[in-house]
Amino acid sequence: MIIQTAPEGQHHFVIRQPDHCRMSGQLAAAFGGGQFATPDPHDYITHVAAHHDEGWDIVDNNARRDPRTGMPYHLTQTPLLDLVATGSRTPDFNEWRHPFCGIISSMHTYGLYHGRYGLSDKIFIDVITPELKPKVQAMLQGELDRQARLKAQLRANPATAHWAEDDFLFHHYKLLQFFDTLSLYFHMNHAAARGEASFKNVPRKLGDDVTVTIRPAGDGVYALSPYPFSHNGLQIWVEGCYLKQVDDNADVPTVLRNAPRGRQWMTLVEG
Repeated sequence: MIIQTAPEGQHHFVIRQPDHCRMSGQLAAAFGGGQFATPDPHDYITHVAAHHDEGWDIVDNNARRDPRTGMPYHLTQTPLLDLVATGSRTPDFNEWRHPFCGIISSMHTYGLYHGRYGLSDKIFIDVITPELKPKVQAMLQGELDRQARLKAQLRANPATAHWAEDDFLFHHYKLLQFFDTLSLYFHMNHAAARGEASFKNVPRKLGDDVTVTIRPAGDGVYALSPYPFSHNGLQIWVEGCYLKQVDDNADVPTVLRNAPRGRQWMTLVEG
């Protein structure tokens, strides 16, 4: 669950992880155009982008109050055992769609603990306490085993054999990281707190990555350069609810169900 920042004294916009994913899916569906190649297999990368945190439903549906904030636990403050519980559930969900979806989703799970395969300098596995690390390592080994098994399935079909190649998979993994982190740019901070940001390692085509820069342009419009989407003026949105605080003894899932819901809209343009 994402607890978006808010101006002093105002309600926070609270976003469930599956709703965060739906925006990533919108970005994936529209990616490609100009100097950026359309992803192929398009339907599968769009599916995994739209469901790359689907296993979080078990945590979000049973949300708990963070005593430090009085709000539901925010994404980065989620208790580790809850976080680990989501790790294999999401690849399970995506594997049901297709082995390719399962691999990319599994790479996302594994990458979150290992600096996004070198794309980030945040190595989460290194800061996990010794008593919990074996449980995390067992989950991650299960994902490596999954990836090997699903690659074998792809190789067994001549039509998908090249999808199992490391450079092809990493290309699509990097696309997923762009869709995820661009969505988080909007979801983590309220509009007034968003500034210019850069996204490195965004693939234009296989083996050709660039840095994409975003900057606010006023009235919910954001300019990207170079522009990676199929049409100028792409409108995207995310659903959530508005919440100020949760009482000590309140049932958090009930509070969230009854909270006023809404959508945040953004427009992406060349810039």
